[in-house]
Amino acid sequence: MLSRRITAALAVAAAGALALTGCTQQNPGGGGGGGGGGEDTVSVAFVPKLQGIPYFEAMNTGGQKAAQELGIEWIYRGSSTADPGAQTEIVNSLIQQRVDVLVVAPNDPDSMAPVLQEAADAGIKVMTADTDAPNSVREAFVNQASPEGVGTALTDALLEAMGGQGKYAIVSCGQTAANLNSWIEVQKKVTAEKYPNAEIVDIVYAGEDEAQSVAMAKDLMNAHPDLTGLVGECTASAPGVAKAVTEAGKTGQVFTVGLGTPQSMKQYLENGSSSAAILWDVEQLGYLTAWAGQQLAAGTPFQATNNVNPELPAVAWDEGSKELLLGDPLRITTENVDQYQY
Repeated sequence: MLSRRITAALAVAAAGALALTGCTQQNPGGGGGGGGGGEDTVSVAFVPKLQGIPYFEAMNTGGQKAAQELGIEWIYRGSSTADPGAQTEIVNSLIQQRVDVLVVAPNDPDSMAPVLQEAADAGIKVMTADTDAPNSVREAFVNQASPEGVGTALTDALLEAMGGQGKYAIVSCGQTAANLNSWIEVQKKVTAEKYPNAEIVDIVYAGEDEAQSVAMAKDLMNAHPDLTGLVGECTASAPGVAKAVTEAGKTGQVFTVGLGTPQSMKQYLENGSSSAAILWDVEQLGYLTAWAGQQLAAGTPFQATNNVNPELPAVAWDEGSKELLLGDPLRITTENVDQYQY
């Protein structure tokens, strides 16, 4: 339930914007409220690319845990579709609410940049998490893993399954998503340099839509009969490409890997249509996001190495790029998939 503090703050926002805001989740033990209307409790608002998918719900779980342990208010609010316009309206409503810290995983980094400037002009601390808006005024980016780490892990996992050679295609999601595009560039480079007998034959974009990913993966297999690999570049397309291979009866002929949440990939890892999922601890990414927001609100500088919690004892900060790096990506297989309950 919403506290009186949040209810009162929401009342001042425009009704039209509120229609798109989705759910709000916060620290149930918090009192006061920073930008939300009180004096003591820092409010950190996170706007995901979209709400309701396992990946961002896991980030929200981590943010909620941080809020309880750190004594801050965590607001989680996103659209039900990965639409830049709907995301902008939600961000605008949070600016009107005058939260202390605004964190966005932008669907379109370039169009989000001027909106983040408006937030900063209103005295709100601005961050990005999961996906960056590097040409914006954001003061920190909470990065799940380096582009080199993710791109290399994806390429190695797939090409190991493919025997180091063959043709593969990529089913990505948002065409303007900075993180996905940076991983793809690394995949191109690693494939060309490390696997000269392998080739990326196509890259398509399915949005954050698993059903569309399934359809596009089947189209790719039909268009390229000699295709032996597929990459699902996000948590919607990773299970999508594996499902397509399963339904096409090509398990063992077309190999897949992807950026998939463990439980969404479990059945495909077990039936062999997916060789591996490459990810990171998403709940810890949410925790780190909330912690970083608290540091920004307090004016506490990040250190070169930050002890965030017992699971994150050495989070690196790069002053030049203003990035907090969660760590190395994980390779998820049948052996460790049950260690992650999301």
